Amino acid sequence: MILLAGLCYRDSALLRSEFVRPVARVVGRLGVEWTYCHYSRLPDGAGDGYDAVILCGTALKDTGYLREIGRFSWLPEVPVPVLGICAGMQVLSLVHGGTLRPACEIGMEEVRVLCKNPILPPPPSFSAYELHRYSCVPPPGWKTLAVSKNCVQAVSHPELPLFGVLFHPEVRNESVIERFLSLANPGKEKGGGWGQDVPPSGDGQPVLPGDRDE
Repeated sequence: MILLAGLCYRDSALLRSEFVRPVARVVGRLGVEWTYCHYSRLPDGAGDGYDAVILCGTALKDTGYLREIGRFSWLPEVPVPVLGICAGMQVLSLVHGGTLRPACEIGMEEVRVLCKNPILPPPPSFSAYELHRYSCVPPPGWKTLAVSKNCVQAVSHPELPLFGVLFHPEVRNESVIERFLSLANPGKEKGGGWGQDVPPSGDGQPVLPGDRDE
C-alpha cells in the first residue's frame, strides 16, 4: 500500500485532480494499492504500515505547507521509502536540515543527470515539467542527483531510500515514479487494486475523497 500525501493548502477536489490524481493514476496502472491523506490529517508515525510514501506537489503560489512544517515531524523517522515531488522535495529537505532559496521555473526545462541513480533516466539529461517558486539547498550529506540551469532538481539521502525531485514526474516522466515504486516492492492486488477507501470510478479513473460532493 502506497500513501499519497496531499500538500495543497486546501483539500479540494480541483487541487487533488491536478496534483494527486496523476500520481495515483501511475501507481494504480501498476496494479499497486494506494490511499490518500491530506497533510493536515497525517498523524505521527504516518509512514508506519505502508510500503512507501509519496509527497505530492502543489500549485505555483501554494506554499502554505511551509508555514506548517511541524506537521511533517514524522518524516525523519519514516521506516519506508519516500519520494517528495516539488513541494514534497522542499518538505523532505527542510525536515532533514536543508534550506530553500528563490528559484522560479515554469514549463519544460532540461535536467542534467549528475550520476547514475535508481530513479532518474540515465545521463546525460532529460526534459521535465517544472512548476515551482523555490529550490532546495540539500541537507548536509545528501547527494545532488540532477540540476537544471537554475537549481538543484533531484536529491537523495546518502544511505536511506529517500528521494526528492523538484520537477513533476507525473507530467512527462512517469518512469521516475515507476522506478521509485520498484524500490518499495509494494504488494499488488489481483487485477490491479486501488486503495480500498478510494476505489476507482466507473470509468476506471481514481476517485479521491470528496470528488463527487464538491
